[in-house]
Amino acid sequence: MTGQLVWLITGCSSGIGEATVRAILAKGDKVIATSRAKNGINGTNRLSTLAHAGAAVLELDVNSSQERLMEIAEEAWKIYGHVDVVMNNAGYMDAGTTEEYNTEQLTNILQTHVFGPLNLSRAFLPLMRSRMSGTFLFAASASPYTTGPVASGYAGSKALLESIVQKMAGEVGPFGVRCCVLVFGHYRTNHLSPENCVSSGRKTIPEYEELDNLVQKILKEGHGTQIGDPVKAAGLTVDAVRGEGSCVGKELPMRLPLGPDAFAAMRGHCQELLKICDEWEDIASKTSFLEGEG
Repeated sequence: MTGQLVWLITGCSSGIGEATVRAILAKGDKVIATSRAKNGINGTNRLSTLAHAGAAVLELDVNSSQERLMEIAEEAWKIYGHVDVVMNNAGYMDAGTTEEYNTEQLTNILQTHVFGPLNLSRAFLPLMRSRMSGTFLFAASASPYTTGPVASGYAGSKALLESIVQKMAGEVGPFGVRCCVLVFGHYRTNHLSPENCVSSGRKTIPEYEELDNLVQKILKEGHGTQIGDPVKAAGLTVDAVRGEGSCVGKELPMRLPLGPDAFAAMRGHCQELLKICDEWEDIASKTSFLEGEG
């Protein structure tokens, strides 16, 4: 995409969202930064530093109703006359164990990471289809490509989002609309901080106490020591969308791993799948009606 672009990003109060807003402004593009209200502070006030940097700001909670998100999409569209890129970035970590999750907790995870981004995207799609142009970015994670315990709700929500977006990309492509899942590795943000990292059902089942204590130790040690630089990830994301910098001549892929750990996780997952195919294809593929006939 060339020329000056207009972006809208969710979850911009810190981390990857904030870094991406600043990278967009540095490129000379326009951006609408959004955030939900929190702790009695409305979303626009939480974004005051980004407003001073040159971003337009809106309060937006991805868990709002479809009707409210459609209203916000119309409001955002009017700010600059259109929106070229919507980046669904808002989310949170939940490090609970599968057995300890209850329906409400799982529903909250899915609402924030799956239904919210899809509802917001559906709100913008009619507007983008009318222009035959647009890009949707979806913040995902390398966690679905790994086999470690805990955070199954978080990893599962990201995997579900990725699967839906894969189908969505084929549906909206004929209208000039692109979709890309950003598969983030571990980045040095507040993602794992105590105020942002939830542990649903923690210590409700005694048998998981040892595992839970280990996970809490890993989270504590991991916070602030992650390998990934959010500023570099933000800059690369903007270049990948625009097709500039190190991304010149490259088509925006449906999945874009970000970080060496993301590539390692994805490559390991692919190798595991290939190993299963190699070991089982001769046996488990012989289940068609024609197999053994004649």
